[in-house]
Amino acid sequence: MNLDQLQQLLRPLFPGLMGVQLTEATPERVVATMLVRPELCTAGGILHGGAHMAFADTLGAVGTLLNLPQGKRTTTTDSSTKFIGGARVDTTVTGESVALHRGRTTMVWQTSIRNAEGKLCSVVTQTQLVLD
Repeated sequence: MNLDQLQQLLRPLFPGLMGVQLTEATPERVVATMLVRPELCTAGGILHGGAHMAFADTLGAVGTLLNLPQGKRTTTTDSSTKFIGGARVDTTVTGESVALHRGRTTMVWQTSIRNAEGKLCSVVTQTQLVLD
């Protein structure tokens, strides 16, 4: 799948609702941006932790999708998030997900999310299960 096809796949789903915009997608690396809108924030105007996790989960899932053999599908089995900094409302965050392991039955992705100033906000490591 090319970048446009992947974006079309995401558009009607939760990542589309969040505003995830893919900018690069290869079997080894997925990069995307997302505008920090008020509805994705805490009461303090900072990107909600759940939005961090959902953004990262999307990027790891896209990376896994690009590595799946024909007829296979995927689901997340676990995810670990470390929160380091914040991203303010009306700014854009960038997520970069890299493959740590691309196996036959599982794939592991690590996503770094950075704020508009390039400062690290969170690191998410997730495992994707490959299903029949």
